[in-house]
Amino acid sequence: SQADFSQMSIAEGHSRETNPVVYFSIAVDDEPFGRITMELFSHIVPKTSENFRALCTGEKGFGFHNSVFHRIVPDFMCHGGDITNHDGMGGKSIYGVKFEDENFEDTLKGKLHLRCFMQPGPGLLSMANRGRETNTSQFFITLRKAEHLDFKHVAFGFVKDGIDVLKKIGDLGTKTGKPTKKITVIDCGQL
Repeated sequence: SQADFSQMSIAEGHSRETNPVVYFSIAVDDEPFGRITMELFSHIVPKTSENFRALCTGEKGFGFHNSVFHRIVPDFMCHGGDITNHDGMGGKSIYGVKFEDENFEDTLKGKLHLRCFMQPGPGLLSMANRGRETNTSQFFITLRKAEHLDFKHVAFGFVKDGIDVLKKIGDLGTKTGKPTKKITVIDCGQL
């Protein structure tokens, strides 16, 4: 909802100047659409953050450049990052095909899990997976709070700038998740 987008995310409370900041420049049906800037929680989930950062820069020879958001559900999430099949059935990490979940435990020792960020709203960056320990390059960005995802997906960053672009992308989704237009990452990198 609009109210969610006007509220400050609790995720921002975990912001650190030393965390990497990455970006996606988005096109809709091959027309420039806007930029989303994201901060990665490398101080909490370093392996997950490094995977996403390196996929943004493409420094390993592959990454998010020209990948698509293949699943968008309005008022829920935007799902992308399938850099191999581009349909939600593929993906690979910088560590191999898949890698393990980071940080669902020890929340009292300064670590966090998805629940820490689900109030109040949009912009949480999390790994998409097919069950525990199956992270690849696929990710999703929430469009609202989603407590039912707690302990299922590693949260590793948040949208620092461009939440308006994210909301407009969310409006291009359907209940089934099939986007009404082609949403492509035409440029990406680290700031």
